[in-house]
Amino acid sequence: MSSLVQSVDWLAIAPPTIAAVVGLVVLVADLFVGEHRKPLLGWLSVAGLAAAALMLLPLLDADRSTFCLVGDTGVCSYTADRFTLVIQFLVLGGALLAALLSVTALKDENKRLPEGEYWFLFLSSAAGAALLPASRDLATLIVALEVASLPAFALVGLRHGDRKSSEAALKFFLSSVTATAVSLLGISFVYAATGTLHLTLVAERIQDVDGQLHTLAQAGVVLTLVGFAFKTAAVPFHFWVPDTYVGAPLPIAAYLSVIGKAVGFSGLILVTVVALPSYADVWGPALAVLAALTMTVGNVGALRQQATRAYSAVRLLAWSSVGQAGYLLVPIAAAAYTDDAEQAIGSTLAYALMYGAVNLGAFAVAAVVGRTHRRNRVADYRGLYAASPLTALLMGFFLLCLAGLPPGIIGLFAKVTVFSAAVDAGLGWLAVVMAVNVVIALVYYLQWTALLFRAPEGEPVRHRFTAPLTAAIALTGVLGIALSGAPQLVLRFTDTALF
Repeated sequence: MSSLVQSVDWLAIAPPTIAAVVGLVVLVADLFVGEHRKPLLGWLSVAGLAAAALMLLPLLDADRSTFCLVGDTGVCSYTADRFTLVIQFLVLGGALLAALLSVTALKDENKRLPEGEYWFLFLSSAAGAALLPASRDLATLIVALEVASLPAFALVGLRHGDRKSSEAALKFFLSSVTATAVSLLGISFVYAATGTLHLTLVAERIQDVDGQLHTLAQAGVVLTLVGFAFKTAAVPFHFWVPDTYVGAPLPIAAYLSVIGKAVGFSGLILVTVVALPSYADVWGPALAVLAALTMTVGNVGALRQQATRAYSAVRLLAWSSVGQAGYLLVPIAAAAYTDDAEQAIGSTLAYALMYGAVNLGAFAVAAVVGRTHRRNRVADYRGLYAASPLTALLMGFFLLCLAGLPPGIIGLFAKVTVFSAAVDAGLGWLAVVMAVNVVIALVYYLQWTALLFRAPEGEPVRHRFTAPLTAAIALTGVLGIALSGAPQLVLRFTDTALF
C-alpha cells in the first residue's frame, strides 16, 4: 500500500513561505515593540522580501514540483519552473521596491497608518502573489489569488480618517469580490465537466467532454475568463483603477500597478494556455478584443488628464497602467493563434519585466514630489530639472521607456516584441490598433517629460529625499539603463520551456 504522506520540497516553496513567515513574525513583534521602534518592522519586512527573492537563485537549475498526486508524480499542485521564477522575481522584486517606498510613506503619515498591520498585510499579499504563478491546480490558484487580493483591500483603506481612502477600498473590494465570484462559478463548471482541478488533467479531459456537458464546459471557460479580466483591469472591468490608485497610499498604488497585474496575468496565462488550450477558439478572440479595448480606453483616459487637477500625476499613471494592460494582453491572445505559445507568452513576460521596473521608478519619483506637493499634480513636476537634475533625468527616462522611445531602449524593445507576437500570429488588425495607441501614448508621455525641463514658476522647490526613496529610484534607474544597454537579456531570461 502506497503511503499517503507526502514529502514537501521546502526549497521549491521557500520564496512565498519566507514572505508569509516574516509577515507573521512582524505581526507578533508589533505587540512587543514600542512606538519609537516601530520603523524596525519596516526594515525587517524589507530584509524578509530580499531573502525571499534571493531564494529564487537555487531554483534556476531545474524545474521542481511538490504536492503531487499519490501514484502520479507528474501531476502536482506546485511547480517551480522558469515561468514561475520569472513571475516570482517580478513579484518579490517589485514588492521589495514598494516596501522601500513604504518605509518613508509610513514615517510621513505620522501614525495615520498602523505600521504593524501595514507590514503584515503587505507581506501576506506578497506571499499570495508569489504563490500564484507556481499554482498548478484551480483550487490553489484561487486561494493564492485571494491571499494576494484580500490584504490589498485593507491596505488601500488602512489610512485612518480618510474618506477618499475608504471609498477607494470599497470600489476595489466590490469589483474584486465580483470577479472572484464569477471565477469560482466558472471553475465549478469546469470541474463538473472534467472531474479534476489540476490544470494538466483539465487540458486532457476537457477535449473529450460528454456532449451533454459541452455547453457547461463552454460556460465555465467564458466565466473564468471574465473573472480574470477583472483582476487584470481589462476594459470594461477597469473602472476601479483610477480612484483606487488615488485613494491608496502611494506605495500601495505602485504595488497594485505592478504586482497586482503580475498576479492577474500569470493566472490568466495558466488558465488559458495550460488548462484550456483546446478552447483557444473561445478565449483567443475574446482576449484580442479585450486587448484592443483596454489599450484604447486606457490611453485615451490618460490623454484626457488635466495637468492642474489634484492628483493628476497618479491618475495619469493609473490610466497609463490600464493602457499597458492592453499591451500585455496581446501576446496571450496571440498564443491562441500560433503553434509556438511559449514564445508568445515569453513576450508577455518580457514586457511585464520592463513595465515593472520603469513604472515602479516613475512611482518612486512621484513619491519624492508628493512629499513636497501633497496634491501631486502633473503641473508640480514643472522645473524638476532645475531643482534635482538627476531625478528629472531618471523620470524622463522612465516615461520614455513607457512610451517606447530612445533612450528607453528596453521600452522600445518590449513593444516591438509584443508587436511581432501579434503579427506572427496573424493578428494584423490588433497590431494596427496597438500602433495607433502607441502614438496616442506618446502625446501624454512627452508632454510630461517636456514639463520636467521647463523653467520653474518662481524659485525651484527643493525636494526632500530619504535613503529608502533614493535607493528605490537608483535601483529602478540602474535596472532600466542596464537593460536598455542589453535588452536581449530580458528575452533570454523569459525564453523558457514553459509548461
